[in-house]
Amino acid sequence: MPRAKKNDNAGNKRSKSQLFNFARDSYLERTSRPIYAITFLLPFIVFYEIGTFGINTDVLNQSQIRVVAFVWLQNLLESLGFGGKFAWVAPPVAVVVILMALQITSGKQWRLWLGDILPMGVECILLAVPLIVLTLFLSSSGGPQSGAAVFGDSPPAVQSEFVPMCPSAAEQGPATLSSEARRGTPNRSLLADIVTGIGAGIYEELVFRLILICLLMLLFQDALRLGHKGSIVLSVLISAALFSAHHHVDFLTGQPNVIDPFNLTKFVFRTIAGIYFAALFAIRGFGITAGTHASYNIIAVSITAHFFQ
Repeated sequence: MPRAKKNDNAGNKRSKSQLFNFARDSYLERTSRPIYAITFLLPFIVFYEIGTFGINTDVLNQSQIRVVAFVWLQNLLESLGFGGKFAWVAPPVAVVVILMALQITSGKQWRLWLGDILPMGVECILLAVPLIVLTLFLSSSGGPQSGAAVFGDSPPAVQSEFVPMCPSAAEQGPATLSSEARRGTPNRSLLADIVTGIGAGIYEELVFRLILICLLMLLFQDALRLGHKGSIVLSVLISAALFSAHHHVDFLTGQPNVIDPFNLTKFVFRTIAGIYFAALFAIRGFGITAGTHASYNIIAVSITAHFFQ
């Protein structure tokens, strides 16, 4: 009887820390652990850092190519008094530190099965498919000129286009940026878009899901004493709307994004995507969510480059 009571308490503890209680040591339970997120995302973080500092393209040598969420973290650290050099390396370190803290506080096992990493990558690609299908549907629903009608002004040769979810600082920066940086995608290589897409998958999920949703839950549930379910719904909707809005306006300066002006269809799609990522975050954890976001960006920019430009 004492052992059964202990097991019941352990089960109750797990139910409070995740949306679903997956079978212990199953693939779904193992890969939702923060330690798996660190291991799975670390190669992508390294690739983003190396790519940003110059993988055979002048575009990547510009500091403005940094993902907006990455630049926000830099500015925050600099405002707190950290030196410029540390602020450049601190965001990737922050990802690892935050996930490590979550692993410690979660009480979950530290054991890793490296054989799970490849299936995690396949899962992320499969989970990105619904968003790919949705954006194809939206881009084709407007008829022959769907690219311009649904997604705004497009080059004449473009008949369709994916809704990007990886804005860089060059696309949301101030007017003092060079004209080449502000013109956006025509001058950006596919490799630059892939690097930016990977960075967006990691750092946007860090800001809008891992950090923002937790802060909103503290506000609604702990400070305002709202119900748990209501707090979740409000937190998810607000974080998704802000995630979508930041593609159209720079929150720090208040300036609109001239490369990607507000469009209702784009805004709705990205809001739906934000809700989708929030659900993944609640069910599968940060690693799978960031990987799915990055996979969507990689697939979207690749298909757009090869078929629609």
